[in-house]
Amino acid sequence: MMQNFSSIAQAVIEGDVGRVQELVNFALGTKLCTPEELLTFHLLPGMDEIGRQFKANEIHIPEVLLSSRALQAGVIKIKHYFPDNSAQEKAKVLLGTVAGDLHDIGKRLVGIFLKSSGFQVIDVGIDVAPEDFVRYVKEYQPDVLGMSALLNTTMIWMGETIKLLKKQKLIHNCKVIVGGNPVTPEFARQIGADGYAETALDAVSCTNKLLGLQ
Repeated sequence: MMQNFSSIAQAVIEGDVGRVQELVNFALGTKLCTPEELLTFHLLPGMDEIGRQFKANEIHIPEVLLSSRALQAGVIKIKHYFPDNSAQEKAKVLLGTVAGDLHDIGKRLVGIFLKSSGFQVIDVGIDVAPEDFVRYVKEYQPDVLGMSALLNTTMIWMGETIKLLKKQKLIHNCKVIVGGNPVTPEFARQIGADGYAETALDAVSCTNKLLGLQ
């Protein structure tokens, strides 16, 4: 399937960090589009295409990681344009990538958007085991736990984490949102998650909805 992508999106697809930085700087300098438009219509579509190719087995993990680094390079360039309103703290959100999964660009984007929407964000990193999620939930007492996965082989740990949270009687005070390339709304329902987010913006909307803030 042929599809037209912007130069920035194409650079993300090709994993060209330098080109992404160059084009993002040009777009910001010439005010061709806003930082929000850069993210939504140029940077993220490139990564969406990588996700499609990965699902179709057209590319493999190394290519995904290269594109993730290119996307991250672009996000770093625009990150400071998004206000950090976490001092006004609506609620506390704990974010982490599940066990065996080393990607974090999607999680980072979610964190940026949540912070700009007034949430306190605690990022516990990548390759987080279910037992560690439980430990972090006990320690930080978040209102929402957001789990991310890039791989079909690692998303199973989302369900195991929820089971452990229920066993520890922590689930009633902490809503769980899941997301990532292989995750679907059906899977989220099957494992007992409270919400599913396809994009970083969806994560903000879902968090607000679960906490009764919209």
